[in-house]
Amino acid sequence: MKKVQDYFLYFMFYSVIGWIYEVFLEVVVYRWGYSDRGVLIGPYCIVYGLGAVILLLALSGLMKKKIKLGPVNVTPFLVFVGIVLITTVIELIASYIMEFTAGEWMWDYTRFAFNFQGRIAPNPSIRFGIGGMVILYLLHPLARRFTEKTSLKVQRTAAVICLVLFAADCIHYVVSNWI
Repeated sequence: MKKVQDYFLYFMFYSVIGWIYEVFLEVVVYRWGYSDRGVLIGPYCIVYGLGAVILLLALSGLMKKKIKLGPVNVTPFLVFVGIVLITTVIELIASYIMEFTAGEWMWDYTRFAFNFQGRIAPNPSIRFGIGGMVILYLLHPLARRFTEKTSLKVQRTAAVICLVLFAADCIHYVVSNWI
């Protein structure tokens, strides 16, 4: 149960990080102005949280290996390729789910070369690869250390609060869009 709790907290943490990244892109990089980048009310993009958890589960074993091509350790390169492939598939699936549930998806990659239906494109996939490397090699060791050093009671309290808020947000979304 502790592992499920930890992964739920990671999911929430990376969902918030994803929301911050999206808002940063819109406000600072593209200068389009602020818009809420999540489909829910809270400051989180669940596709980032889900993607990060999938990356952790799928690639943590590969990260521990030392795969060499001659004297060169190619493990980080293989992890990067894995991240790009996994996040691209997640983004494609998420676009179809969003289109089915909300009638549209929240991004349009038609301006990028080699895009597929404006849903996925190499440019954002490579950015997600870089972001995934930051998560797996920099942020997650810090997040893991934080969960290891925080008391079980504090973790449970945080998980319950996050779960209640997230569940209420999901219920609100369903009621607002489906009923």
